Amino acid sequence: MNDATRTGRTDPSRPPSRIDVLSLAVLALALAALGVWSAAALAGGSGVTNATVSLRSTGLGKVLVAPQGRTLYLFTKDRNGKSACTGSCARYWPPLLARGKPTAGAGVKAGWLATTKRAVGRLQVTYRRHPLYAYALDKRSGQTGGEGMSAFGGKWYAVSASGQAVRAAEPVGGTTTTTTPYPGNPYP
Repeated sequence: MNDATRTGRTDPSRPPSRIDVLSLAVLALALAALGVWSAAALAGGSGVTNATVSLRSTGLGKVLVAPQGRTLYLFTKDRNGKSACTGSCARYWPPLLARGKPTAGAGVKAGWLATTKRAVGRLQVTYRRHPLYAYALDKRSGQTGGEGMSAFGGKWYAVSASGQAVRAAEPVGGTTTTTTPYPGNPYP
């Protein structure tokens, strides 16, 4: 008995059999499916639902929130109602996804809610043409840990009922919050 027979290996100069090729193809397909499933689970962190956007009082004042009560943010790098946050950005800033037309909770203007198609073909909720995102490190409703953060080439701000960036003012003898459009605001 030679070494190849004892170890179960075949002659490396012999072309692979159909069984070898099929086994590799099945393994590759299984790994690809797992990768797609994992990416979808991460990117859809804020959920694909018939989304309702509501208002909630936070330390920043009243801001837009997702169905689970998580603060919603706008990204200053987005342009013309289209998301500039994909890949690893979308893992940290999961887009608010919807299956159809989003609905407005109390204090939210239904006419300003819409959707935009993401690069992967899913629908992301927009408010006054701002694509909306949650922040992965905001674990409970009402948290605003992403406010004013610089990441992925732009700044992130909570969104007010008027569709503007909420900017926490520098505390001068007290805590105040202002709602202003960010510089160079391309949206109405």
